[in-house]
Amino acid sequence: MTRPNSASADAAPHIAAVLDAHREADQPGATFRAIDAALAATTGHILFTILVHHPALKQSERFYSNMPAEYPVGGRKPVTTSPWMQTVMFDGRPYIGRTREDIKDVFYDHELIWSLGCESVLNMPVRWNGQTLGTLNLLHRADWYDEADIANVRLFAQLALPGILMISRT
Repeated sequence: MTRPNSASADAAPHIAAVLDAHREADQPGATFRAIDAALAATTGHILFTILVHHPALKQSERFYSNMPAEYPVGGRKPVTTSPWMQTVMFDGRPYIGRTREDIKDVFYDHELIWSLGCESVLNMPVRWNGQTLGTLNLLHRADWYDEADIANVRLFAQLALPGILMISRT
């Protein structure tokens, strides 16, 4: 598998596809599927999920997964005070974990993640009005992600905002 170069990939056709998906009636699924395809083409991932933050419940809920057998929609994670949660959920900064140990340090389900061939992660918060409403989570082989990927993934994270707002308001 060849690594796309996010810094130089032409995102324009993928942005157009996501914007076209925004017009579809099947929301937020149409938008989330288009973002999955766009990020697969421009950044790459083995596992891709979208989580929506429920602050009152102190939980994040999986609303999209490209591997629903392993990571089903509806799965929930507690929002804690861990350093990862502080970085991504509260401070709204992306997190890049480059190694198998980085995965183990952050995710309780690291063995399942490893079994899928994933040893690196890029978690991108979706922000609106000073708050993290959700995250886009891309996982791949070791050392797959770096800072050059952040701008591209942030762009598509913000294109997920209408779908995430739709969920968080229901």
